[in-house]
Amino acid sequence: MNKYIKWGIVGVIVVGLTGLGIHTFVPHENKELSANEETKKEKKSNILNVRAVTVKRQTLTDGLSVSGNLLPDEEVQLSFETSGKITGIHFKEGATVHEGQLLAKVNDAPLQAELRRLESQLRLASDRVFRQNALLAKEAVSREALQEAQTNLAMLRAEIDQIKANIAQTELRAPFDGIIGLRQVSTGAYASPSTIVATLTKIKPLKLEFAVPERYAGVLKPGATLHFTVEGQMNTLAAKIYATDSRVDQETHTYTIRALYANSDGKLMPGRFVNVSLNAQEYKNALAVPSEAIVSEMGVDKVFLYKGGVAQPAKIIKGLRTESKVQVLKGIEPGDTVIVSGTMQLRTGQRVTLDSVD
Repeated sequence: MNKYIKWGIVGVIVVGLTGLGIHTFVPHENKELSANEETKKEKKSNILNVRAVTVKRQTLTDGLSVSGNLLPDEEVQLSFETSGKITGIHFKEGATVHEGQLLAKVNDAPLQAELRRLESQLRLASDRVFRQNALLAKEAVSREALQEAQTNLAMLRAEIDQIKANIAQTELRAPFDGIIGLRQVSTGAYASPSTIVATLTKIKPLKLEFAVPERYAGVLKPGATLHFTVEGQMNTLAAKIYATDSRVDQETHTYTIRALYANSDGKLMPGRFVNVSLNAQEYKNALAVPSEAIVSEMGVDKVFLYKGGVAQPAKIIKGLRTESKVQVLKGIEPGDTVIVSGTMQLRTGQRVTLDSVD
């Protein structure tokens, strides 16, 4: 029994010495050093990696994209100036016609008969004036008789001119070159001045009409070039402004402008929708920053400048806005470094590291 107690005491002593040795020789963590390392890690984690740009003067173009419509250069609904039965239609639907070309006609038989009667009287009236003039030279008739014959001749000629004008009204002729549309009447139908025969459209050139915001009123002037695209076509076409409206629309606060497109190949048709792109104005020696660099808070616009490794806010006044940049009228100077990434995380005095500077 004593033997077992003896060996048990020895075992306890051995285990105790072993534990003491391990505690003595195993290295212990230095609490002070650990705290410093944690502080360094925390400080490092508070440094924000950002991108920035160097402010420099440049030329900004005030670009504008709006929608518009193609209009015919000229268009008219064709109708007769007089009433009557249509005796002939002399055009093919959808065909090109030329100015002065006869398109349709109504019955003019009574007018033609009246014209022949008056023209036969004209010869007699002319002969009477000739004889009266010869007799007056011999003092065989009075001057009043000659004047009466001359008056009758003049009145007869006026009646003939009137009849010819009435006959002309029975003919429907093209007022300009263009494409004639679908006809709305047939031969034998009775037509009046309110009857639409067809529509004539001039498509060379075409007018391009669009509206811009009122701030461009007076900026875009005749002669300026614009570009536009049409749905279904990949190529960009050019047109020139030829006229602007005389006032701004008070309801829409827009300003209407028209341009001319040659349409020499006749491929485009009026009524099509187009997308218009044009440069309204250029601003030289302007200061601008990428739009993502601007932070707006409580109605105040600002950017963050990189100064000595920290971010410092600067209040700005904005000017022109393009697709990717914003003009800055006040608040920054050439050579300033403006932070363009991570702006929502930035605070005054925030420590930053520049990944890149453009």
